[in-house]
Amino acid sequence: AEIIIRCHNSNDKKFQLLGEIYKKQNKWAVGSDINVINESIKKIGLKSGLSRNSMKNCLENETLQQQILNERINAQKNYQITSTPTIYINKKKYDGKHDYKKFKKAIEKLL
Repeated sequence: AEIIIRCHNSNDKKFQLLGEIYKKQNKWAVGSDINVINESIKKIGLKSGLSRNSMKNCLENETLQQQILNERINAQKNYQITSTPTIYINKKKYDGKHDYKKFKKAIEKLL
């Protein structure tokens, strides 16, 4: 999913796609193998404006794959991130699902 998100050049498009991927996670994350899962994610990517060819190129980009793996390893080492979403604000860790209104209030207190 992360590779498909990085196919977009626009940060706005990346965040929109990320939202859709999280919203539909219970549908795409269940598959018999990685190919089934990838096809489900690609369908979401198509709706966000990505072409099949651009997604194929991203999925085959070994440099991008290695970059994402290294970021994951560093996050796990440095911040003990073991799942998404995990957010750090002023060294306080927020992981798992959060109620939007409560989380928004916590952030607004810090601004």
